[in-house]
Amino acid sequence: MAKKERLDKILANMGYGSRKDVKKLIKEGRVEVNNKIEKKNDLRINPYNTLIKIDGEKIFYRKYIYLMMNKPKDVVSSTDDPVNRTVLDLLEEEHLIFNPFPAGRLDKDTEGLLLLTNDGKLAHELLSPKKGVNKTYYAEVDGFVEESYIDRFKEGIILDDGYKTLPSKLEILESSAFSKVKLTIKEGKFHQVKRMFEAFNMEVVYLKRISMGGLELDKNLSLGEYRELTEKEIQLLKENN
Repeated sequence: MAKKERLDKILANMGYGSRKDVKKLIKEGRVEVNNKIEKKNDLRINPYNTLIKIDGEKIFYRKYIYLMMNKPKDVVSSTDDPVNRTVLDLLEEEHLIFNPFPAGRLDKDTEGLLLLTNDGKLAHELLSPKKGVNKTYYAEVDGFVEESYIDRFKEGIILDDGYKTLPSKLEILESSAFSKVKLTIKEGKFHQVKRMFEAFNMEVVYLKRISMGGLELDKNLSLGEYRELTEKEIQLLKENN
């Protein structure tokens, strides 16, 4: 059974403002608990089985939120940017109140799977180099990607700054003057996928992340669209990390 928590803490966790803001809401008589106006901010309740309303509107308590987005190009994976649109600009208010943030980054010109959450512990585990979480990308490369590169990527690629990447898995989908590949890496250095191919004097002209930590991008999500993860997907992420 979930433990009881203070009413002001519950509402603050839900994104309805700071504890000070929430106390003001309660004092003004705008909060109802089980259909009665409640003015005690320190009232302890179980948020999962108690009816809570703000301004007559029922709220559903969730401590954490998990969103899968198909990030488009020209949008940055940040919570704030003075120049560019951010992924938060694509969210509805009902999700913004949870103060989600990107769990990792995709370059401005990279598309695909991006997880947004307010679960700091899970985000840390997804991004920790020690965890070695798999991230798979679909890439289109200007140049012939040869079969011999599979072993080279498995051994690790030396980047332009001398860093040697961890072993990665390269799958060649089409080898031609304009190759198509899948690449799975376990780390996330700056522009890593692009720099790995630059080591072969090749340019990545299109890049899309298609999976992360066992979570696969929903093919029904158009660019810029997002949805909440299912309970099964949330559990999958936690089990794989």
